[in-house]
Amino acid sequence: MVYFIFIIAASFTIFLAVKLSKYVDVIKEKSSVNGVLLGLMLGGATSLPEITTSVTSIVINNPDIATGNVLGSNLFNFMILAVVDIIFRKSQIFNYSNKQNMMTNILVMLLLIFISISIYFKISYHIFGIGLDSIVLVIVYGLGMWLISKVENTSAIQPKSDSKNYEKFTLKRAIISFIFAAIFILVFGSVLTISADKIATITGIDASFIGTFLVAASTSLPEAVSIIVAVRLLNYNLAIGSILGSNTFNILILIFTDVLYRKGNLLFHSSPSHIYTVLGTIVLAIICMYGLVRKKAKNRFTYVIPSILVVISYFVVSYLMFIQT
Repeated sequence: MVYFIFIIAASFTIFLAVKLSKYVDVIKEKSSVNGVLLGLMLGGATSLPEITTSVTSIVINNPDIATGNVLGSNLFNFMILAVVDIIFRKSQIFNYSNKQNMMTNILVMLLLIFISISIYFKISYHIFGIGLDSIVLVIVYGLGMWLISKVENTSAIQPKSDSKNYEKFTLKRAIISFIFAAIFILVFGSVLTISADKIATITGIDASFIGTFLVAASTSLPEAVSIIVAVRLLNYNLAIGSILGSNTFNILILIFTDVLYRKGNLLFHSSPSHIYTVLGTIVLAIICMYGLVRKKAKNRFTYVIPSILVVISYFVVSYLMFIQT
């Protein structure tokens, strides 16, 4: 029965993720909001299942699932972006990135570095139950987002746009539809996560590995669908921005979870094996950064090499995590 519930929840999550991407594309067409901010908005909406997962994990007193879910989602998101880039290599979507995408990726790397330091050195200091590392993360996040907002939103080239039949959609209708779709994706994403957690419990695999890969992959399903839809809509900047936006939003979820965790510093009480996930994600972010900053590739093979390296690195990290369980 739990497998059937998982499949149903996954189907509705995919459907809603497609709708979310469409509504964001409509908002982009009918407003002056730039692509990176829309990417952050889409990334935040598709990250809603991670919120429920983290909160539920705290309620059942399982910090490893909460931590693994967020960190694993970031790792999985980079893999999603790489796989989509390989599939749609003719479009060469990384060529449509801009400075805000690059700075967002840098911010993600900085935040992950602070997280890795906290996990490795087991920092136990906290203020009113909130970890010192979370306070530092909030400050770095705030400064980073402020700097990103000051950067001019330009990209070297723009995709050829197709005519989109959005005449029936008003901006108000698109925003309201986006809100409702986000609410429902939270509901079905939560069911997806709970059913995935039950399936994982039946297998008896370690909680840190479950949170990092099975649950994280389940909650990242909306991101996977939304980026494919964005690419099909020729909105490449949104595709990149949604993944990077989701990664920054996930770290906010980690901070929020630490606030809810009343037994001290969340990362202090999490398994040290999460360090492999964080370091692996930093490696993937560095490779992704090369794809964002390099000049236009001469051919499709040389263009797609960074994405192939990201996919390979993902499975290497998965193996390292598995042998630690």
